[in-house]
Amino acid sequence: MEGRKENRMGTWPIPKLLVSMSLPIMASMLIQALYNVVDSIFVARVSEDALTAVSLAFPVQSLMIAVAVGTAVGINALLSRKLGEKNFEDANMVADNGIFLAFVSSIAFALFGFFGVRAFFSAFVEQGPVMEMGIAYTSIVCCFSIGLFTSIAGERLLQATGITIYSMYSQMSGAITNIILDPILIFGWFGLPEMGVAGAAVATVIGQFVSMFMNIWFNVSKNHEITISFKGFRPSARIIGEIYRIGLPSICMQAIGSVMTFGMNKILILFSQTAVSVFGLYFKLQSFIFMPLLGVTNGMVPIVGYNFGARSRERIMQTIKLAIMIATGIMAFGTVLFWTIPEFMLVTFFDASETMVSIGVPALRIISTHFIIAATAIVLSSSFQALGHGVYSLIMSFMRQLVVLLPVAWVMGKFVSLDAVWLAFPIAEVMSLTVALVLFHRLYNRQIKNL
Repeated sequence: MEGRKENRMGTWPIPKLLVSMSLPIMASMLIQALYNVVDSIFVARVSEDALTAVSLAFPVQSLMIAVAVGTAVGINALLSRKLGEKNFEDANMVADNGIFLAFVSSIAFALFGFFGVRAFFSAFVEQGPVMEMGIAYTSIVCCFSIGLFTSIAGERLLQATGITIYSMYSQMSGAITNIILDPILIFGWFGLPEMGVAGAAVATVIGQFVSMFMNIWFNVSKNHEITISFKGFRPSARIIGEIYRIGLPSICMQAIGSVMTFGMNKILILFSQTAVSVFGLYFKLQSFIFMPLLGVTNGMVPIVGYNFGARSRERIMQTIKLAIMIATGIMAFGTVLFWTIPEFMLVTFFDASETMVSIGVPALRIISTHFIIAATAIVLSSSFQALGHGVYSLIMSFMRQLVVLLPVAWVMGKFVSLDAVWLAFPIAEVMSLTVALVLFHRLYNRQIKNL
């Protein structure tokens, strides 16, 4: 096909290529971040209990995203490498098996949505409004998660072949649908029943389905590097094994984040439900900073993967260095925002009470001190995945969140104060960056240096 004669990931200048790959993803992720915040803005207007319920549901949503994105990382990196090697038959098999894995994952979470949600919330709260709202929200997003899994897999197929503009369109369509439907379903506008927190979940699911259908359409009609066909399809153990060899460490890495959130909620609930809500709001607000950064790393992964397959050391290193520079700039901007206007963000966006402000302002300022440190660590972690060493990323995440962050937070909470709990984040990030630099030095000498 014409699209296979010259792949821009092997020929375009790296600055132009990285910007062209990353900007559409950054734009779509900013829309996604806006949706995350808008969702909480409307839920906060229902009640603080509603906000707490959604915050307690966050570990489950994080786990779903961990499985979806981790699998998609494997699809992205493997597909990019197969295209770099000009192995188009295997590239098509990666696409087909990737969509199949998205379907299987959605079934697993639907079963949890039916049978496991009540037991999960029982670990935090007694029977009451927070539990019932949390169960309603979480059950809906789990039982209808096929939209989430399929849309993320479809986005990574588009990103891996370099046509990130269509990935942006699909993600934006889903996020905008969600933003529009949120107030309509939560508050019962236009004669519809007032659904409260459940309405937020329904709006989320509908947005995910819109994104899914858009991704399917773009991959079938616009993605000429691959051909998706399930005629006579049989799962390939070889391809699935390769996808998970790259993606499973990413799944585990992000699942560790879900465990961390679960553990932090257990620590914070001992202080108050408001502390849990503040932690949830932090994740919503920091998404405005981290989502653009992830846009850069998502744009970087297929470039590094392709050029690793094509054995181009210079292009690999140029991409990584430029990504670190851009990431550092983004995180510096985020640090300034979190230090200068934390009260404005809490009160304006979430109608925060005096108690929430008193907890939230120091929390946002202290946690944000790790942003600039995280920039290099996150880029190097994504580089490990692109080069087929996702286990290095897993080591970083495990050390940061389970070995350092949770134990430090527990000690600070038990023996010092609530404000001291937030110091666990910068302490853990320093350790994470140290590990990342050591591992990258080892990887460079073993695999990149002699390309």
